[in-house]
Amino acid sequence: MPQENPFTTGSSEHFPGFRDVTAALTAAETSRITARGLWAADGTVDPGAVRLGQTLANALLSDTTDGTDAATALLPAELAAIVEEVRGLALPAYHRIEGAAESEGAAENVRLSAFSLRQLGPGPHPLVVVPAGWTPFGWPLFLWSYLVLARKGYHVLAYTPRGLGIPGLPSTSSGFVDVAGPHDWADGSAVIDFAVDRFAPSVIGFMGESYGSGISQLVAAHDDRVAAVVALSTWGNLATSLYDHNTRHLAAVKALLALTGGPVESKFDEANREILADFQADRNLDAVVDWGLKRAPESYLTLTNEKGTPTFFSHTWHESLFAVNQTLETFNGLDVPKRLNMWIGDHAAPEGPALIGPPAVRGEVNLPMAEAYAWLDHHLTGERNGVEEWPQVCNQVMFSYVTEPVLDPETGEPTGENRIVVPARRETSPGWSEVTGSTEVFGLTGDGAGGTDGRLVPTGGPGAEETGWRRAFLAGVDTEATAMDAIMKTGQAEWRGNPKIYDTHKIDRRHAVAWTTEPLVSPDGAEAVGRRVRGIPRLRLTVRSTATSASLYAHLLDVAEDGTARIITHEPLNVYGLTPEQDTTVTWSLQAAAYDIPSGNRLMLVVDSKDPLYGDASVTWTQTVIGSPEDEPSRLELPLG
Repeated sequence: MPQENPFTTGSSEHFPGFRDVTAALTAAETSRITARGLWAADGTVDPGAVRLGQTLANALLSDTTDGTDAATALLPAELAAIVEEVRGLALPAYHRIEGAAESEGAAENVRLSAFSLRQLGPGPHPLVVVPAGWTPFGWPLFLWSYLVLARKGYHVLAYTPRGLGIPGLPSTSSGFVDVAGPHDWADGSAVIDFAVDRFAPSVIGFMGESYGSGISQLVAAHDDRVAAVVALSTWGNLATSLYDHNTRHLAAVKALLALTGGPVESKFDEANREILADFQADRNLDAVVDWGLKRAPESYLTLTNEKGTPTFFSHTWHESLFAVNQTLETFNGLDVPKRLNMWIGDHAAPEGPALIGPPAVRGEVNLPMAEAYAWLDHHLTGERNGVEEWPQVCNQVMFSYVTEPVLDPETGEPTGENRIVVPARRETSPGWSEVTGSTEVFGLTGDGAGGTDGRLVPTGGPGAEETGWRRAFLAGVDTEATAMDAIMKTGQAEWRGNPKIYDTHKIDRRHAVAWTTEPLVSPDGAEAVGRRVRGIPRLRLTVRSTATSASLYAHLLDVAEDGTARIITHEPLNVYGLTPEQDTTVTWSLQAAAYDIPSGNRLMLVVDSKDPLYGDASVTWTQTVIGSPEDEPSRLELPLG
């Protein structure tokens, strides 16, 4: 029976890539799309990724009874062959699944746009449910991953969470976005009901990227029919993802609001619009935190642990949407079979290419997704594939890959970009607590001669506990010490072998203060690594301001001999309730890191007061003063492996 193909009848004027779903993709175009990954340079979804996903959907759902081979007409030969293989294994179908009611007394329930691949062979078969990520394009974006799962023998049911999507696109679901709230949990259970009725699966797992990963965890916590979870670029605590250390993560929320598929007024109900408005206006933040905690998998760890749901996390060190520490806290609270993979880069950079399409280079393996699939294979089908022997934690070490310059094919000259020729090293650990073997404490000193940077001095060294000094800067002005150039953009470049290079000479010391170590060497003198940073650094400073509030944005940099640097980690802290001319001592944790500082390089700590990622508390052109009183000397605690 021919399947409904909404991609030949839906509206197409809303997005340029959508217009091309009936135009053939070449092998070269497909390779370029998957090599770029999920994100465009401006942090939006790459149009090529959208086109590839929607073209795959069109090829799968097209009626071939008239003798036309849609896959061959639309796709390069190898990809067309895979589509035809899957069509021989599984029946593709488009659905509108009835979700939960928008509210009590609502005239009708929400209708969720969904797509399935139902295995044709004798069953029962395991099922993987895939809630789509937070994008305007819904389930088609990751269609390649459904083909991978179907070839492994899974039923697949993917859906767009309520409210997401561009009006007129067939992958759009009705209703208001609930931001992984109770309506989304209920929708997940409704999708399971639908799947049980249609597919009678042997077992059910959830796999999600970003928004879909949070929903996956939350559905699993509240529905005991979920037997395993894969959570990619995920959050554990939505409250601290958006607001931590008294600091609003404004750029992250701005980026997310731009990816819903419509204006806030049409995408969110009144209650959620009020929360978003309060967050952006820096008011009623207690209510914002409560709202975020309700949507935090960490809030339901007791339920997850009671069910024993095996849970797989894949995350990135320089994650800009859901900073890593909050995910670590949730991971540490899980008392279930679990795995945490940490990768170089930012949100979805590691796994994104393998979600949207085949490898850009034939035979290339995307480890983030290969291990995610292995987790499902083990916990849903019982395959003994080594997962049962995995340590709980596997960290990729920044930036331990080996690269070579990319040459312009016409001129033979370097383009300024690098390509990875030897992957970055990975290290396993029985658990997160074993990642850090020891802690080295550095004391902070005052200015050097002539107002130069202060020093970071290891405890026990001369001047390590220098106290009584004060260093001042003018607040409210950004400097070159920023966490990243742009959300997703900088981290995606890191993943490809091109971490951001900072010129530490350009950090304006009028608006920042800095401390630097002597050139670092291995404690035993035997390694080419000066320090092996492993874990969560902590910083203690004493602050006063001419205003009643101040921002302290800490950046740890690895500085080469020529003064160029790469960022190890950072974290902001906003301090309120200050009394001018009185000291306040604050301590806070920076984001976790696994980073090898080469022997001979220096560690630099830079503190300024502004960053485009965050909402700051500084008053422009007021003075912030950092000090080190005798009873609480300023110090940096550096975790080592």
